[in-house]
Amino acid sequence: MLGLTPRQFTITITLSLLVVSGVIGAGVYYKNKPIRETVSGPPAPAASYTKPITSPQMDGSVRLLATGDMIAHDSINDNAKQPDGNYDYLSLMKDMQPYFAKGDVNFCNQSTPAGGEAFGISGYPVFNAPVAFTVGLKNVGCNVINIGTNHTNDKGQPLVDATVAAWDKSGVLAVAGANRTAEEQAKPRVFEAKGIKFGFVSYTDYTNVALPNTYGVNKYDTALAKSQIDAIAEQTDFIIASMRWGTEYSPDVNARQDQIAQELADLGVDVIFGHGPHAMQPVKKLTSSDGREVYSWFSLGNFLNSQLDPETLIGGFASMEIDIATKKVISVGFMPVYQHYEWTAAEKAAGSLLARKNFKMLPLDQSAELLAASQLGTTVEAQTDRITKLLNSFTPVPIIASTDF
Repeated sequence: MLGLTPRQFTITITLSLLVVSGVIGAGVYYKNKPIRETVSGPPAPAASYTKPITSPQMDGSVRLLATGDMIAHDSINDNAKQPDGNYDYLSLMKDMQPYFAKGDVNFCNQSTPAGGEAFGISGYPVFNAPVAFTVGLKNVGCNVINIGTNHTNDKGQPLVDATVAAWDKSGVLAVAGANRTAEEQAKPRVFEAKGIKFGFVSYTDYTNVALPNTYGVNKYDTALAKSQIDAIAEQTDFIIASMRWGTEYSPDVNARQDQIAQELADLGVDVIFGHGPHAMQPVKKLTSSDGREVYSWFSLGNFLNSQLDPETLIGGFASMEIDIATKKVISVGFMPVYQHYEWTAAEKAAGSLLARKNFKMLPLDQSAELLAASQLGTTVEAQTDRITKLLNSFTPVPIIASTDF
């Protein structure tokens, strides 16, 4: 078979039949109303879903957790800034530490660059956070980090370099998505947890600013994805892909996402963690060309952020148990999390975004009092029902109670 392994031969034949097409989305962070877009083609019947269950964590498995966008908005930076001038992002999400501690492999999406004061600290629309943003993500429990998104190149390759460098001595399991050189881009991201060998790849389907080179940010391309996945396939048991894609503020999966997800599955990926829409989207269990089950979490929504609508302020933890013996996913679930802040009705009416304060993150099922004081006009019950039905549009995903996580 031309020197290829059976797995590589199958993947190569499948890829020869794929045609990549689609529409690239544009990145906008603050919206007063979420944008809606319907799913292409007839929707699949809604799967049955389950209310809060006991945690699926068990002996003999690796627990893989994943969260949504960590966004260094101006108000996030303001509230992280301490009286001495230093920044403490952990203080905004410290209640999440016990939940990250439940995972072995914890995927986080650093949605915006963090190269430090030399590049000017700024939020929307051209981002750059202090290096302390990176420290906050690590200290809360993130250990597999995506740093390649539509905003990574907001201030050019020098800021990309600084963002990568901020993670150099962090000691986390893996970081991917942005690079200082072509050689760094080609370097496989491989790590081990409890005897399972993991590979990690990361791509964005679009950037807000034209890229000056092909290596600074991993922009999705079939050839690039194939080369990187092929480079780790034979030395790993399980491959994680991070994917920046989708229609912003839409709960629906678009045709481009469906296409890329199937392509990544056929290339050899075992799970896809999607982000970019800033709102939750459904989960689909795909079948790869070689018969594997591949979960695609099309959008994990936001995590740390200061956006405006309930859909952007409720994200959470995707939880997956991977059996150590078989290297296969044996359980999935999701625990919703609410991002809270406070401002007065007058401040909200005036759009005084920097007036927001008292940022706090709690599991959704512990957030009744916070939601009641939030001016969002919703409840724990309404949002739990929305998230449950949305996630379960195609594939059963039980909701996990915070007491059982």
